[in-house]
Amino acid sequence: MYFMGREMSQTTKRMIIMLVIAGVVIGLIVGFQTFKGIMIKKYFASAASPPQTVSTTVAKTEEWQPSISAVGSLRAVEGADLSLEVAGIVDEITFTSGQDVKAGTVLMRLRADSDTARLRSLEASAELAATTFERNRKQFEAKAISQAALDVDAANLKSARAAAEEQRATVAKKVLKAPFGGRVGVRSVDVGQYLNPGTAIVTLQSLDPIYADFYLPQQQAARIEVGQKTIVKVDSDAPEALEGKITAVNPKVDASTRNVLVRATLRNPSGKLLPGTSVSISVDTGKPQRYVTLPQTAITFNPYGDTVYLAKDNGKDEQGKPKLKAQQTFVVTGPKRGDQIAVFEGVKEGDQVITAGQQKLQNDTPLTINNTVQPTNNPNPKPIDN
Repeated sequence: MYFMGREMSQTTKRMIIMLVIAGVVIGLIVGFQTFKGIMIKKYFASAASPPQTVSTTVAKTEEWQPSISAVGSLRAVEGADLSLEVAGIVDEITFTSGQDVKAGTVLMRLRADSDTARLRSLEASAELAATTFERNRKQFEAKAISQAALDVDAANLKSARAAAEEQRATVAKKVLKAPFGGRVGVRSVDVGQYLNPGTAIVTLQSLDPIYADFYLPQQQAARIEVGQKTIVKVDSDAPEALEGKITAVNPKVDASTRNVLVRATLRNPSGKLLPGTSVSISVDTGKPQRYVTLPQTAITFNPYGDTVYLAKDNGKDEQGKPKLKAQQTFVVTGPKRGDQIAVFEGVKEGDQVITAGQQKLQNDTPLTINNTVQPTNNPNPKPIDN
């Protein structure tokens, strides 16, 4: 019995020792894993937000002139595609394509030999009728013929003169004249060609002054008045602009589009502006307004709202230099002008706004400012010739 109890005692001790050793090992393993997890967390915490290099600008308040912009088309004050209302063979063309002509200038003639001969015959008949009437009138005064005979002679004279006048009009219809002064286009007929009535011969356009027609939504029509100044550009990016004035506003809203037709008139002494050209039109409306403005690159446009990143103070570093961090904020934007955009809410004058590098930012990201390269911020940008 003593031997067996002693053997069990030794076994129990060995088990206790093994349990202690296992507990120590497990404790070491758990401690190591915990320490490892803490170090990993510290590493990622320190590496999660490295300083990001961005460029910034200071929000400023500027005075903007409210305006309405639209796209329109140029239209000649007077313009027509010329044609003749009678048929015939082209006998003579008296203009050159692209020539400037005055009102009444003869541009083309159709062959009219037979018509001219008939006109001369009718004119001779009218002269004979006039001679007969004058002779019979003297005889009527001498009581040699009756009033009825004289009336017949008068009727014959009127009929002969009417026939001659009708033929004269027919001959005149075979001559094409410029109905107004302007510039002719490229002719589309040749000498010897047979023309049917209404065949287009050439276009004639009066180029100075010239109209600029454009449409505005009915909501903006109330802001337009006759006499307002307009700025017209052939290309929205063109550096040159022409000044005109509103000369007419259609008194009717198009029921299908709910737009109103507006017409501006501008000078075109060089004749470079051609009817049908698409133009960009800007109309100044109301008094100048003061807005906080930013470069458009500072705005991040999102379906859920537009945002910007501000560079905010974040204390000082070990050397005592100020530190900055990113702070995202929602903004309410307004009209655009060139490279700039107005901000109604979310940014105030003097705020330091990040203009480049926002894609790599989130709230509280440390910042490094580098403003050696800045995005464009021009209210009236112009193309650069390379």
